[in-house]
Amino acid sequence: MSANEAVIRFEEVSKSFGSKRILQDVSFDIARGSAFCILGRSGTGKSVTLKLMIGLLKPEQGRIFVEDQEITALHARELPPVRKTMGFLFQNAALFDSLSVGENVAFPLRRHTNKPEADIKDRAREKLAQVGLEHEYDMMPADLSGGMRKRAGLARALALNPSILLVDEPSAGLDPMTSAEIDSLLLNLKSERDTTLVVVTHNIPSARRIGDELVVMHEGHFIAHGTAKELDQSDHPVVREFMKSEGGG
Repeated sequence: MSANEAVIRFEEVSKSFGSKRILQDVSFDIARGSAFCILGRSGTGKSVTLKLMIGLLKPEQGRIFVEDQEITALHARELPPVRKTMGFLFQNAALFDSLSVGENVAFPLRRHTNKPEADIKDRAREKLAQVGLEHEYDMMPADLSGGMRKRAGLARALALNPSILLVDEPSAGLDPMTSAEIDSLLLNLKSERDTTLVVVTHNIPSARRIGDELVVMHEGHFIAHGTAKELDQSDHPVVREFMKSEGGG
């Protein structure tokens, strides 16, 4: 696959919960090594889209491909190898409160690899250093600030060196300065490791910093896609409302 080919592809994907339709015939491609930002109001299906990408949810209709493999055709037991190529940074970081920061980062390595314990600890320390937490290995999550928890969650998401990183609301609950620091970490991953980023956010300044391509979700559809500059010129009232917003978190 060439660098410009799609690493993730949705083909006419629909998803409902009961009578509520979340996605309706959604199709898009995400190019390898790009940053793809999904914008939209709360409840429009942004996080559901991420969970469909990693196989945590299945659509009623349509097909989803990751690295040319149709994950919608796989049984649950066949998904772990695909998921190992993807990291997921949850909105609340989703750290295990009973484990130290370092042990949180080591967790996926213990679960998915046969590495010796010394190598696991070295990798965990390496990932924490990558996000500026090299001295916090033995701290507990409860003792971290919101920004540090987000960094620790990012280190854990990177533990298996994923080629794709899914990020749900990276700036949620963070002040603008800390949000910008998280954005910088994500951009470094993209430039230095050619990581494909898929970022759900309602923070327009963050999306402008990160995104090569932005899409706006509304009532189950992608109503606009393109660069930030292209979306700035949209005539759609919902898109214009979003792109004029300078709010964060």
